[in-house]
Amino acid sequence: MGTILQMYGKQRIFKKIMKAIYTTYNYRDSLSRINETINTSDNDYKEHSGIPSEDKLTFKNGFYVGITVLFVDIRGSKDLSSKHTRPVLAKIYRSYISEVLAVMKGNTTINDIYIEGDGVWAVFNTTTNEDVNSVFSTAAQISSLIDILNIKLKKKKYSELKVGIGLEDGESLYMKAGYKGHSINEIVWIGKVVGEAAKLSDYGNREYDDEELMLSQKVYDMLNDHNKDLLHWNTNRNCYHGYVINTNMNKWVKENS
Repeated sequence: MGTILQMYGKQRIFKKIMKAIYTTYNYRDSLSRINETINTSDNDYKEHSGIPSEDKLTFKNGFYVGITVLFVDIRGSKDLSSKHTRPVLAKIYRSYISEVLAVMKGNTTINDIYIEGDGVWAVFNTTTNEDVNSVFSTAAQISSLIDILNIKLKKKKYSELKVGIGLEDGESLYMKAGYKGHSINEIVWIGKVVGEAAKLSDYGNREYDDEELMLSQKVYDMLNDHNKDLLHWNTNRNCYHGYVINTNMNKWVKENS
């Protein structure tokens, strides 16, 4: 995952890809690399069932794959810096990030996790409706995790967190991007699915009638009847939403509230 750089004044958190080492720049080298990239064959970008292993990726190819994206973002994060010292902010953000990552990694279909600003999002290798339902369950675990974390924060007289959770499914281009020949690269996902998940997350808990979890019609259609019954239609956002929790984790919440 790389290290995390934190700038508390602006409440921004960034994932560092790799340590950068100075090298001289020559625009002619850029011309050569650009030509090599844009002249590759369109046939090098193929559809693939399931996410292929990273070792199949080069700087000349890519794969179109179906994925489910889960995006979690904090509401009102800008206010935190005015209420707490930097060490307290560090503890709040470290607890939030590390435990959301732990929940996401607990799903057997997990493939990639990213930290973007105040958001944490993950790509899941979902090839069946059952897989999508498992990601829905992961979203419920995250909701209960935030409830648990807030109990801990409240006891320390720290600000409690409010998040939005977005869930989307769709096709994305899976490829390697970076600086060829210098070991600076990252796996990236290009397509609407990540942006849609982020947008849905931004809707969560935004207004008084917006519930925490937001998901698209496509995801809803793949859920089992039990999970569908936990949701209802949000006319303003044109998606389904709900406050969905993990029942086992919620027992601890009730006992310790």
